[in-house]
Amino acid sequence: MRIQKILALISTLGLLGASLTGCTADHIAAEENTPVKTEGRQLIVYNVGDYIAPELNAEFTAETGIKVIYSEYANNEEMYATVAPGNIQYDILVPSDYMIDKMINEGRLEEIDMSKIPNYDKIDSEFKNLDFDPENKYSVPYMWGTVGILYNTKMVDDPVDSWDVLWNEKYKDQIFMYDSERDSIMVALKKLGYSMNTRNPQELAEAKELLIEQFPLVLAYVGDEGKGKMVNGEAAMMIAWAGDAMLAMDENPDLAYAIPKEGSNYFVDSFVIPKGASNKEEAYEYINFLCRPDIAARNAEYIGYSTPISEAKALLPEEIQESEIAYPDASVLGNLEMFNDPSDVIELYTTIWLEVKLSQ
Repeated sequence: MRIQKILALISTLGLLGASLTGCTADHIAAEENTPVKTEGRQLIVYNVGDYIAPELNAEFTAETGIKVIYSEYANNEEMYATVAPGNIQYDILVPSDYMIDKMINEGRLEEIDMSKIPNYDKIDSEFKNLDFDPENKYSVPYMWGTVGILYNTKMVDDPVDSWDVLWNEKYKDQIFMYDSERDSIMVALKKLGYSMNTRNPQELAEAKELLIEQFPLVLAYVGDEGKGKMVNGEAAMMIAWAGDAMLAMDENPDLAYAIPKEGSNYFVDSFVIPKGASNKEEAYEYINFLCRPDIAARNAEYIGYSTPISEAKALLPEEIQESEIAYPDASVLGNLEMFNDPSDVIELYTTIWLEVKLSQ
C-alpha cells in the first residue's frame, strides 16, 4: 500500500505541474463548493507532524491561489507553548479535544461561521456537539481515533487484551511507552479501573506508583520515532494511536493492534482558528477543501487516521472501511473516554511524571 501511495503522489505532482503551466488539472474535483481561485492571498497553518497527505497543500493553492505557509508541532503541549505567548500568529491549528476545551476556556479561539464551510454539513452527527465544544462554535472535526497497544506477534506470545501486558516482566526491555505524562498516566489509571479524567489525589498517587513499578521494564520513552522502531522490530510492544498503528502494520505484517478491555482514550482532532487570526476567510476555504469527501478520503488513507465524514469513508479501500482498528464498532467505543481539559491538575501531572522519570 505504501508503494501505491508513493506512485499516486508522483502522479498527482505530475498533474499539478501541468496545471501550473496552464493545462487543466484533471485531479481537481468537479464537486460543489470547490474554491474560486484568486491571487495574492496566504494562510498560515500549524498542524501535527505527518498529519496531512503531502500533495494537498499544493492542490489547494492550485485551486484557490492561496499560498499555504505550513509548519508542524510534535504534540498539543508544544503547540500550546508556541501559540500561548502570542508572538507568532497562525490562522489554523489542529489540536485535540482536551486542548480545544482548554483554549475555549481561556478565550483563545475565534468562533467559526459554519455557513462559510459548506462541507461542514458532510461531517457525521456523532462528531458534533461533543463535550469540548457542545454548541459547535469553535471547531470542525478533522480526524479521530483510539489509543491502544501496538505489538509484534512474533515477539509476544501472551494475549494482548489488557494493559497488564505492559507490566509483564517477561518483556523487560522490550516495551516502549510514550514520553507523555498525559498518555502514560491514562494507561495507569485505566489499568487500575479508574477514569482517566479523575481528579482524586489518591487515585493519581496509585497511578504514579504503578508507573514507577513499570519503569525498570521500559526500554525507552518515545515520541513519533516509536512507530518506525516498532516497524524495525526494536521492541515487542508500544502504546500507539490507531492511525500510527495502521501505517506501521502496513509496513510490517507481524504487527497487530489491540484496545485493552479496561478501556482507553478516544480522541477527536479538529480545525480551530486562533483569536486574532489575520486570514479567516482563507481559513474557511482551507477547512472546506479538506472536508470535501474526495479530499478527506485521500487524506485519511495516506495518514492512516479515521475520517469523521461517511462519504469520505465510502471512498476508502474496502479493507480500511472494514478495519476494526480504524473504525471500531460501537461496543468498543462505548468503553472509551475522551480527555477533559486537565488545567486544574496539570501541576500534579507534571510532578507525577517527573517522579516517574527520576525513579531510578
